[in-house]
Amino acid sequence: MSAAAGSLRAGGDRSFAGTGTLVRLALRRDRVMIPVWIAVIALMVLSMPASLRSIYGTPAARAGLMHQMAANTSLRAMVGPVFADSLGALTAWRVGVYAGALAAVLSLLVVVRHTRDEEESGRQEMVSAGAVGRRAPLTAALLTAAAANAVLAVLIAAGLAAQGGAGAVAFGLGVGGAGLVFATMAAIVAQLTESARLARGLTSGVLGAAFVLRAAGDSASSAGSSAMTWLSPLGWLEELRAFAGERWWVLALFAAAALVQGAIAYELAGRRDLGMSFLPTRPGPAAGRLGTAGALAWRLQRGGVLGWGLGFFVAGVVYGGVATGAADLVRDSDQAREIFQRMGGQPGLTNALLAALTGMLGLVAALYIVQSVLRLSGEESSGRAEPVLAGAVGRLRWAAGHLVIAFGGAALLMLLTGLGFAAGYGKDVGPLLAACLVQLPAIWVIGGIAVLLYGVLPRGASAAWGVAGAVLLLGWIGPALKAPRSLLDLSPFTHLPKLPGGTVHWPPVLALTGIAVVLVGVGLAGLRRRDVAG
Repeated sequence: MSAAAGSLRAGGDRSFAGTGTLVRLALRRDRVMIPVWIAVIALMVLSMPASLRSIYGTPAARAGLMHQMAANTSLRAMVGPVFADSLGALTAWRVGVYAGALAAVLSLLVVVRHTRDEEESGRQEMVSAGAVGRRAPLTAALLTAAAANAVLAVLIAAGLAAQGGAGAVAFGLGVGGAGLVFATMAAIVAQLTESARLARGLTSGVLGAAFVLRAAGDSASSAGSSAMTWLSPLGWLEELRAFAGERWWVLALFAAAALVQGAIAYELAGRRDLGMSFLPTRPGPAAGRLGTAGALAWRLQRGGVLGWGLGFFVAGVVYGGVATGAADLVRDSDQAREIFQRMGGQPGLTNALLAALTGMLGLVAALYIVQSVLRLSGEESSGRAEPVLAGAVGRLRWAAGHLVIAFGGAALLMLLTGLGFAAGYGKDVGPLLAACLVQLPAIWVIGGIAVLLYGVLPRGASAAWGVAGAVLLLGWIGPALKAPRSLLDLSPFTHLPKLPGGTVHWPPVLALTGIAVVLVGVGLAGLRRRDVAG
């Protein structure tokens, strides 16, 4: 009996062999992506108290905000209810849901990359031929995601400590907990699907459903605690009530969900062969619609384009619907009006708010174009590009297929955003479409930088995420912190016409478009001259 138990323990120990080495490898591979994501999320949170202090600097202003939020269902759906009027509580209200959602995105990207991506590319098979246990890759992926969320939680807690130690710790743990819940959820989906793209898409779909449930629950009750809110991990982050009489027991929900989902993921991982899945992809002939490089690129990226497009349309409907209510909310605050007018570049409050919101979605679209362009890097590093290029397909033709999806997809996203804004706002279809489409030259510049890095410095292609993150930070928090003009001018979005309500100045639009064309051209020239990874 004891011998059998010892053998079982030895087998269990061997199943985790090599975990430490795989963790170090994962951290090395993600040494750019993870720090950039953590920096963006942490700076977004930590910059908020100063911004809120400039807008709601008096107790009377904060009390007025709480009163208006209680009566404004559309704004509660967008950012949630307010539970207290301290700067810490307002920070948790203003950015809590979005910080939790970004932590979830970071976590699902990390877990899928180091599990299903590795199996799909064939690298995991080579690694598993060594002294690596069966459950070591999954464990390494989860530990890497846990480490990223732990660092993020510590930064948030330390940065908000001045607003209240207990609230800062609760808020940091809540954001990290939301990330862990979606990390373990991604681990389950990675066992169910054979495609990394599908795994990312399904987990992102669950995250979107969690946001919708939270929004529906918050709009239904001004005091929170709606049943639909409790169905969403993002709702748990609100119900933790950091800086507003913390409910520490809510953290147990994050822990329980992560543990249960982690256990399910480990059970599924032990029941399948390497490279297989419980929901296998149906194979098909590479003919007809897959007979060209462009058709193949569309097949590979269509799920991402459709998912992003649906998300942008819904965001446009929501933001268009709350534009009037948001304008009413900040109308009585000189500081809030000033910030929105600085972001939107318009004296009229409603037009400034619409310009600011369309600009924010343009900044998010820059993340899409970076992801889509870097699909080229993923195809090359995984070895899938080499068989394609070995046939009658040139490098430029192969790359062009993916770049059409990237740059054309960005145009589709902004078109859908404009239609969503028009549907939610109920009028001004033409001006709102123009306000969204005018963001494209700046988005294309970010995409051009990604092409340049991939073509000329393929090992540093992931630095494009850092560029997109820096631009995102400048656009979101630069105006609120009254950043110097010289710093704001580093973002291509700063030079765009401010629509609706403004005048279109074509020189900067054409200049940015020309810069994007040059960047893409130089990147493709570099790709044509360099070696392709085998």
